[in-house]
Amino acid sequence: MSDQQPVHLRRGWTTGACATAAARAAYEALQRGAFPDPVSIELPNGAQVAFALATTDLGHDFARAGVVKDAGDDPDVTHGALILATVRLAAPGNGVTFRAGEGVGTVTRPGLALAPGEPAINPVPREMMRKAIAEAAKALGGPEDVEIEIAIPRGQKIAERTLNGRLGIVGGLSILGTTGVVVPYSCAAWISSIHRGIDVARAVGADHLAGATGDTSEKALQRHFHLPDVAMIEMGDFAGGMLKYLRQHPVRRITVGGGFAKITKLGQGMLDLHSKRGAVDLPWLAERVRDAGGSEALAQGVLTANTANEVLDRCAAAGVDIAAEVARYGWHTAAKALRGSGALLDVAIVNRAGEVIALTQPQPVD
Repeated sequence: MSDQQPVHLRRGWTTGACATAAARAAYEALQRGAFPDPVSIELPNGAQVAFALATTDLGHDFARAGVVKDAGDDPDVTHGALILATVRLAAPGNGVTFRAGEGVGTVTRPGLALAPGEPAINPVPREMMRKAIAEAAKALGGPEDVEIEIAIPRGQKIAERTLNGRLGIVGGLSILGTTGVVVPYSCAAWISSIHRGIDVARAVGADHLAGATGDTSEKALQRHFHLPDVAMIEMGDFAGGMLKYLRQHPVRRITVGGGFAKITKLGQGMLDLHSKRGAVDLPWLAERVRDAGGSEALAQGVLTANTANEVLDRCAAAGVDIAAEVARYGWHTAAKALRGSGALLDVAIVNRAGEVIALTQPQPVD
């Protein structure tokens, strides 16, 4: 029995929650002449949480407050970023309107929850801010017609490490969050980004999408098929998350690609390709060596291999095309997830040098 204690990962706050807290504080300062610190807001689940203010500024016609984002133990690129909200009064009847300040992006492509031209402040954070302003206005007897400008200094540079450019969000980061809480290492955010990537690609008319497990395979597939950036879906380990969404939101052709080990797992029937979800089944791979015409000695040698790529190297040396066999099995797993979509499907395997070494024929999924 292990004497190690379980690791409890600390949760954090979304950019949307931070922006809401900053906006609430700025609004109160605009009405009262003083900033509440800490400032409390209500999350979508009804919980009340308090945020400390990192910076404040009060002018004759505006108030600005800033909150430093704490993403907890999640490896979030916006952890430590300063989220600024500037609030100004607006004309009566305008309600709450939003502007993108420095470091916050603007939507330029259809397919997202926001129309092109809108600041990249997602619907839930917008609703959180509207509610926070309404509550403060009621408590203080102030107007509900305000303009909220959200800014993130250095946000444009940070956005280079996100998928925003591919989604057509230019100029900076998005203000995100559906619960206000960042769950450490959650796959939900990644799968959501996969879905949004598909939405954008379909909206601009892309009819051939390629999902890749990593950067090397993505670049290889893009070169091989001459696809634009918008057609490339950063699938990662979440083959199921991509394929199940494409089943409901189909395109004409779908390519699934990755390294030999990842596609081996797909061939074994897995749709979550992460190493923690299951290892490469060497006896299964030995059977595929036999199917591909390999000798019994070669198949037996698979059982003592250290890695899937070692199997690939041994088969290459023996002139056995194990990659094609594995890709064929991967196609059948992917086709089950896409059943009924009518899409053309192919599966590719990319080696460590970035070369496509196996590619099934595109076949329709019934």
